[in-house]
Amino acid sequence: MRAEDIIIKPILTEKGYDGIESKKYIFQVAKGVNKTQIKLAVETLFGVQVASVNTSNVRGKLKRMGRNEGMTSSYKKAIVQLTEKSKPIDYFNSLS
Repeated sequence: MRAEDIIIKPILTEKGYDGIESKKYIFQVAKGVNKTQIKLAVETLFGVQVASVNTSNVRGKLKRMGRNEGMTSSYKKAIVQLTEKSKPIDYFNSLS
């Protein structure tokens, strides 16, 4: 599996913005990947050194619009901590 297929998109929330200063970034990743694959994908895509990866599966929520009910999509989330001597990811620095 290619690195572009593993990292789907960054998750930009208030909690995610708080971690940017301490080099902690949150990504939505493919469901079938493990922590080692996520680490290698982030290192190859952004050219940084990863210290640790934490993952969690996020279940979809029930949403209603009038009478209609539906579920949002479930996804896998990865919290990536970079090493202290690693450079920050440029994409997130332009946001903060």
